[in-house]
Amino acid sequence: MKGHAVSASMALAAALALAGWPRLASAATLDGATLSALWAVPFAGVLLSIAAFPLIAPAFWHHHFGKIAAAWALVFLVPFALTFGAGAAFSTLVHALLEEYLPFIVMLSALYTVAGGICVRGNLHGTPRLNTAILTLGTVLASIMGTTGAAMLLIRPLLRANDNRKHVVHVVVFFIFLVANAGGSLSPLGDPPLFLGFLQGVGFFWTTTHLALPMLFVCCVLLAAFYALDSYYFHHREEERSRFLDPTPDSPPLGIDGKINFLFLAAVIALVLMSGLWKPGIVFDVFGTHIALQNAVRDVALIGLTLLSLVSTPRAARAGNDFNWAPIEEVAKLFAGIFVTIAPVIAILRAGEAGAFAGIVHLVNDAAGQPHDTMYFWATGLLSSFLDNAPTYLVFFNLAGGDAQTLMTAGATTLSAISAGAVFMGANSYIGNAPNFMVKAIAESRGVRMPGFFAYLGWSGAVLIPLFLVTGWLFF
Repeated sequence: MKGHAVSASMALAAALALAGWPRLASAATLDGATLSALWAVPFAGVLLSIAAFPLIAPAFWHHHFGKIAAAWALVFLVPFALTFGAGAAFSTLVHALLEEYLPFIVMLSALYTVAGGICVRGNLHGTPRLNTAILTLGTVLASIMGTTGAAMLLIRPLLRANDNRKHVVHVVVFFIFLVANAGGSLSPLGDPPLFLGFLQGVGFFWTTTHLALPMLFVCCVLLAAFYALDSYYFHHREEERSRFLDPTPDSPPLGIDGKINFLFLAAVIALVLMSGLWKPGIVFDVFGTHIALQNAVRDVALIGLTLLSLVSTPRAARAGNDFNWAPIEEVAKLFAGIFVTIAPVIAILRAGEAGAFAGIVHLVNDAAGQPHDTMYFWATGLLSSFLDNAPTYLVFFNLAGGDAQTLMTAGATTLSAISAGAVFMGANSYIGNAPNFMVKAIAESRGVRMPGFFAYLGWSGAVLIPLFLVTGWLFF
């Protein structure tokens, strides 16, 4: 699970530590106002690699994507160390890995492992009505158990239900739209940006009340569109009417194996809540990165739950899910490179008008500094489509004033626009939200020919962008 990107970054961290760790105590926080837009090139390189290599050299990419991600991390870190000193580069690397990447991948790994141990036994038939029901269930569960948990719980039963159908790509694409993204809008448990807002002081049920109508509108339109499209393929295409031989015919009765993982899933949710509510005020300084006790306890406990799930889940449950580590390994390697190279991009955005991306600030506020809510929705959303949506949410949260009490009251529409943009538009690309990649990898492991990076953008451009234009007009 560690992968080439992580091991290479750790090796570089060791080298930089030997050269520069004594200077970390005085190393300044990364100041985006001093950074050129050229520091965003490595991050752009990661994105272009993810987009282009699977199309032009799929075999090479399949075997070396971790090394490519690590190479782009080095393209950023080595010049950064030469320009600002080894201490500053090491501090940036440690911050990216310890405060951002490791909690991210530990949480995803726990949800992936626990949900992957719950197997819906028996065979369902992927009719339009059943598929829509599964997508609706996943959309509801996403705000309760997180988009990752809901996606990992239901993607395998959905794929198994449709394994006798030729046209399945649209099923997985709409699953990403709904379960892996828009469904997580109603609570801080649903999606990481909303959890960061909760940590900043936004009320737990604030998103439930303020995003309910936009979320219902988006999800109902998507479910209706999916039902119409799935019905067309199911009833009007000759290859679907022929009803190919089902590779998983009905033999065992419907049931659930690995039920103990529901307890582990509840424990994961409890740990996430604990880290947001328990504030002991104890902080550890690790090479200039501050690690709060509650976050360390959460991550260690999540690792423990992951191991408990592996040990206690019946083998038949994971075998029934064709459980393997390839999807989480792909996410771990690629997002290691993303989290390292994104650091200067986020720093420049946080610098606001003093940074190289000042044009974005001018787009979301008028000359008097008052917010354009529709522009906040689109700016947060479009950046969340290609950057990590959690720090992007924080950037615009701070641009809007950064005071939770004010934003929840006088600035409620602005905060709603930021929240909806971060969550909804994570579906615009595979890298907009980590579950997108995991669902894609699981579908491909089951033989589904998923669209490439640009082809998926075609799906989101045709389906989501018009819907978001209407959403922004109606609500923001």
